Amino acid sequence: MLASVSLLLLSAHGAAVAQDVAPPTTAQATEKVDAANKAKEDQGTLVVVKGYRASLRSAQQIKRKSDSIIDAVVAEDIGKLPDVNAAESLARLPGIQITHGSDEGSGVLVRGLPDVATTVNGRDISTAELRRVQLQDFPSGALAGIEVYKSGSADLLEPGLAGLINVRTRRPFDFKGFEIDGAIRETYNDQNEKFNTNGNLLITDRWSTGVGEIGALLNVSYTEQDYRNAVRWATGYVANSTADPALPRYPDQVGVYMDTGHRWRPSANATLQWRPNDQTELYADLLWQAYRAEHWNDWAMAPLWSGTKTNVVMQEGTNQVASMTNTGGDPIQFYRSTGSDRTDTQQIAVGGSFTSGKLKLSTDLAYTNSLYSNSSWSLDSALKQSYPINVSYVSGGGAAWEAVGVDVSDARNYIWRGYYESIYKVGGNGIQWRGDAVYDTDWGIFKQIKAGVRYSDRNAFYKANDRYGWTLPLAIPFDSIGVGELTLTQDTFRGGEQGFRSYLQPSYDGIRGARETLLAETRAALATRGNAPLDLAKFQPDLMPYDPYRSFTAKEATHTGYVQGRYETQFFNSQVDGNIGVRVVHTVGKYSGVSKVTWDNVETAVPKSVTQNYIDVLPNLSMRLRPNDDMQIRLGITKTRTRPDFGQLNPALSISQYVEGNTPVPDHADAYGSAGNPDLKPLTSTNYDITWEYYPSQNTSASVAVFYHDLFGFINNYTTRTNDPVYGVLEVSRPENAGAGKIKGIEVAGQTFLDFLPGAWNGLGVQANLTYIDAYNELPDKLDGAGQMVKIPGVSNWSYNLALFYEKGKISTRLSYNGRSRWINSYDNRSGGWEGEGTEAVNRLDYSFSYSPNDAYTINFDASNILAKPFHNFHEYEAGKRFVRDIRDEGRYYGLSVRFKYQ
Repeated sequence: MLASVSLLLLSAHGAAVAQDVAPPTTAQATEKVDAANKAKEDQGTLVVVKGYRASLRSAQQIKRKSDSIIDAVVAEDIGKLPDVNAAESLARLPGIQITHGSDEGSGVLVRGLPDVATTVNGRDISTAELRRVQLQDFPSGALAGIEVYKSGSADLLEPGLAGLINVRTRRPFDFKGFEIDGAIRETYNDQNEKFNTNGNLLITDRWSTGVGEIGALLNVSYTEQDYRNAVRWATGYVANSTADPALPRYPDQVGVYMDTGHRWRPSANATLQWRPNDQTELYADLLWQAYRAEHWNDWAMAPLWSGTKTNVVMQEGTNQVASMTNTGGDPIQFYRSTGSDRTDTQQIAVGGSFTSGKLKLSTDLAYTNSLYSNSSWSLDSALKQSYPINVSYVSGGGAAWEAVGVDVSDARNYIWRGYYESIYKVGGNGIQWRGDAVYDTDWGIFKQIKAGVRYSDRNAFYKANDRYGWTLPLAIPFDSIGVGELTLTQDTFRGGEQGFRSYLQPSYDGIRGARETLLAETRAALATRGNAPLDLAKFQPDLMPYDPYRSFTAKEATHTGYVQGRYETQFFNSQVDGNIGVRVVHTVGKYSGVSKVTWDNVETAVPKSVTQNYIDVLPNLSMRLRPNDDMQIRLGITKTRTRPDFGQLNPALSISQYVEGNTPVPDHADAYGSAGNPDLKPLTSTNYDITWEYYPSQNTSASVAVFYHDLFGFINNYTTRTNDPVYGVLEVSRPENAGAGKIKGIEVAGQTFLDFLPGAWNGLGVQANLTYIDAYNELPDKLDGAGQMVKIPGVSNWSYNLALFYEKGKISTRLSYNGRSRWINSYDNRSGGWEGEGTEAVNRLDYSFSYSPNDAYTINFDASNILAKPFHNFHEYEAGKRFVRDIRDEGRYYGLSVRFKYQ
C-alpha cells in the first residue's frame, strides 16, 4: 500500500511480532509475542516499521516462524512494486511462475503446477464455476499480504497439488486508531498511447466503549487498463506434414492479430471487529470484487493452402520453407470480434474466537456468490480477389508477410463474409462453515493439539449459445451493410518485419451499436443463400436464448475433519519441532449436461448425469531442526489432491459435422467435437520437501529447498482423431487424466541490505532467487502413445528473479528482473503423431522510484515491461522440427502516483 503507511510485522497466523529474536521453541515464541503485543496495545502503541527494508524483514519473519514451507510478500512489497494485481506480485517469489496475456499477469504456477487452492484470510473463495479465485482480480493496493504455502498441514484448507495461496486483507485492529490511507496513480501505455487512472482509499478507526473495543474498516479500490497487443502468426497446421518427407513443409496460413481492450476492476472490502473482553473476539467481513471489460480483436488471415508457390527458399539442411511467394490462392480474410465481460464476486463472513486458559475455540461461517457473463459480436469480411503473398517464416524470429498490389484503404476491395454472436454465463455459490479447537497440552513431547471440522456446499452452472451467418458466396460489398464508417486499424507493431499491418474495419460501436441492422442484413442474406435453414432459424429471434443443450450444472458437498499434534523435543544439541496430522475429506457430487450432435442441419440432444462419491485421506508430517538461533532445517511429507474443475466433469459431448466452404481446412476431419470427462479422477500427489534456511540478521536470509512430487492423474486437454463408425474421422478435444508423473526441483533464494558499506552506500540491498524444475508425466492410457513420458504443460525448467534496492532517507528505488525458460502449452495427435505447442523464454524488467517529502505523502514513478521483448509461441510438428507460431508485441507501462496518509 502506501510507502509511508505503518506496517505490522505479521506472523503466518496474523500475530504481530514484537522482536526479531529466534526463540527457544515456537510455543514459547507465540507466548512472548502475544504478551509483548498486548503490553504495547495497552500503552496505546504498536510495533511500526516502514519501507523496503521493513517489508523484506516482515516477509522473512513470516517464512521463518511458519509451521509450513512458505514464501510471502507484504503490503510494502506489493505497494511499491509496479504491479497492478496480486498475480504479478507473486511472480517475484522463488518457485512461482505466471502467464501473461493482454498485458496482464494471470495464471499462477507454484513449483510447476497450476493446481493451486486459494483462500482469503484463510477462507475458501472461488470465481464463478471455478474452484479457485482469479488472483488478477485482487488489486495490489487493497492487500495486506500474500502467503504461498508450498507444503500443507492438516489444519489448512486442503491445498491443491501446487499448494495454497492465502490473500490477507487489512482489519481495523491492525491499526492503532483513526487513519485514512490513499493513492492515485496515472499510467501510460506506449503501444496504444492510452492513459489510465487507478486509485485506492482506506478508512479505519477503533474505539474503546462500554461493551469492549470496536473497530471498523472500509477499503475501496479501482484499477483500469487499456491494452493493444500486435501479433504476427502462422498456423499450427503444417502442409505436407504426413506426406512424402521430400516435399517442402510450411504453415499453410499466416496472419496478424491485434488484441485490444479496456478493462476495469472496482473492488471493496469492509470489516467490523469487536473485542468485548480479553477472551473473546468477533468479526464480520464483506468482500466485493468486480471485473468489467470491453474488447475488440482484429484478425487477418492469408490462406496458403491453395495457389502456386514460387521463389521458394528452403531453410538450410531441412525440408522446411524459409520464404516463398503464393499466387492465385484464396483471398485474405478478416474479422473484428467485439465483446463485453462482467464478473461480480461477493463473500460475506462472520466468525470469532474464544480463549480460556489453554483452550482456544474459533469458528467461521461464510457465503460466496460469483457470476461471470460474456457477450460478443463479430463481423467478418474478405478481399474481393486474391493477391500475391510474399511470406517469410524466419523474419525477425517468426512469420512475416505482405500482400502485393492491394490498396487496403479502399473499401471497394472488401466484401462481407459473415456475422457471429455469442452469449455465455457461468456462476457458482456456496456456503462453508468451520469449527476449530486448539489445546496447549503437557503431554510429553506433544505441546499442542488441534482438531476441527468443516462443511461446504457448492453449486455451479454453465450456459451458452452462439449463431453464425455465412455470407461470403453472395459477394455483398462490405461498406453497404450499415455499420458506419470504415477506418484503418491502429498499427502497433514495434518492428519493421511485418508488411501487412493495417486494414479497414468498422468501429466497436459500429458493430455493437448496429446490431439490429446486422440482424436484418444477416436474415436477408441467409434467405438468399437458400442452403442454410438451420442458420436462418437461429437468427429469427432478436434476442438469442441460451441453448438448453449447451449447459451443465454441478452440485457438490464436502465433509471434512482433521486432527493435528505439535511436538517439541531435543535431538543431540538441536531443538526439534513439527506437526503430525491427518485431514479426511468426503466428497459427494452430481454433474449434469446435455450431449448435442449437429448433422445434416439436424440437431439431436441426449441429457446425461453422473455422480461421484469418494473419500480422501491426506496425512502430513513435518519436522524442523534448529542447530542454532540462525539456522533451521525443515523436512516435510504430505499427501495432496486436487479435484477436477466442474466444467471438466461435464458429461456432455458436442459434435458438429464439417461443412465445406465456411473456411476451407486442409486435411479436415468429418466431424469436430469437444467434451468434458465425467470419468476424471482427482489429481493425487505425495510430496517430499527439504529446506535449509539461514537468518543471520533481521534483513538477511538465505535458503535452499529441494522438493519431489510423486503424482498421478495430471489433467490436461488433448485433441485426438479417431475413426468413428458413425461420424467417420472425428476430432475431439477433451480433458484426460495422464498417468504417473514426477516433479523434482530445487530453489535457491537470498536477500540482504548491505549494511556494512559506509555512508549512503549502506542503503543498497539485493534480493534474488533461482528455481529449477524437472516435470514429466505419462500420456493418458486411453490415447495413442500411452506411457510416453512428456514434459508437463505449463512448466518451465528455470525461473529466476533479481531485485536491486536502494533506500535511504526520503528516497527508495527498486530495479527488478524476472523470467522463465521455454515451456510446453499442450499436446495433440491430429496428424497421427504427438505434436506440441510451446512458448519461448519470457523475461521482464521493472523499475520504481519513490520520494517521501514527509510521513504523509509519497511520490512514486514506475515503469513495467521495460524490455518489451516479443512473446513467442512455437509449434513442434515432429521431434526436433518446429515453426514459430506467433510473435506478440506487448506494451510498456509507465506510472506516476501520489500516496498519502492521514492520522
